[in-house]
Amino acid sequence: MVIPASRPLGAPQVIIRPCSADDAPAMHEAVRESLAELIPWMPWCHPEYSLQEARSWLRVQVQAFNERKWFEFAIVDEDGRYLGQCGLNQFDDLNRRCNLGYWVRTRTAGRGVATRAVCLLREWAFAHTTLVRIEIVVASGNHPSLRVAEKAGAAREGLLRHRLLLHGAPADAVMFSFVRQA
Repeated sequence: MVIPASRPLGAPQVIIRPCSADDAPAMHEAVRESLAELIPWMPWCHPEYSLQEARSWLRVQVQAFNERKWFEFAIVDEDGRYLGQCGLNQFDDLNRRCNLGYWVRTRTAGRGVATRAVCLLREWAFAHTTLVRIEIVVASGNHPSLRVAEKAGAAREGLLRHRLLLHGAPADAVMFSFVRQA
């Protein structure tokens, strides 16, 4: 399954597709390129992030996708170049809601890639699941990710005090959501 998105002139084409174990080298390279931007906001990211960590994480994600537990997608351009990740996780089956997360490599930041990927993932989620609510929780200081949620059309719901734990310290977060339209 490949999902393309429209794009502004001069911006890269954005496609999301389920992650594959073969994405490990490209994912590792993108994380290493983007350490300065990812480390403050992504607790899994650290200066020694290894290819083995990428392989292990992707192995779990591919299995979770196949079991319909979590849905992790690679963000790629029209030539298949790896631009980042987006996914649905932290499912609450009783309330039919989940979390949507995303990150893009440094060289593609600020070009609309993450925003288009979030929109594609929202469309995919409402077409392929029974979710009624998708939440995006962003650390209040992560201004690029806050802009992505806003540009993607997510409703800003409020500030959640000490909602996240970032590198051992509590951090406030902004809650955004998409809801299924009846």
